[in-house]
Amino acid sequence: MRILLDECVPWPMHKLLVGHECTTAQKRGWGGVKNGDLLRMAEGEFDLFITSDQGIRYQQNLIGRRIPILEVSTNDLRRIRAASVEIQAVVVAIQQGEFRVLEIP
Repeated sequence: MRILLDECVPWPMHKLLVGHECTTAQKRGWGGVKNGDLLRMAEGEFDLFITSDQGIRYQQNLIGRRIPILEVSTNDLRRIRAASVEIQAVVVAIQQGEFRVLEIP
């Protein structure tokens, strides 16, 4: 699966996504691109978008999006690592066009 990590997600998170091809918005040259434009560009090239931007569901019309979006509730790497099993499970299960929030304690 090709995964795009939003710029608010710590890059070391990609190490938890074993078996998937990950990159970041910054590495694609998309740093600073507004969410709507970013999602449009990502839809043609990626299978999943991961963000910790908790406002994305309110700022963007997500209806009709093909790319699934996983919103993790934190960008704290320690907490993300502690939730690696849950994150991996969601990545495997998420469906095209689905928006899912993963609350990480």
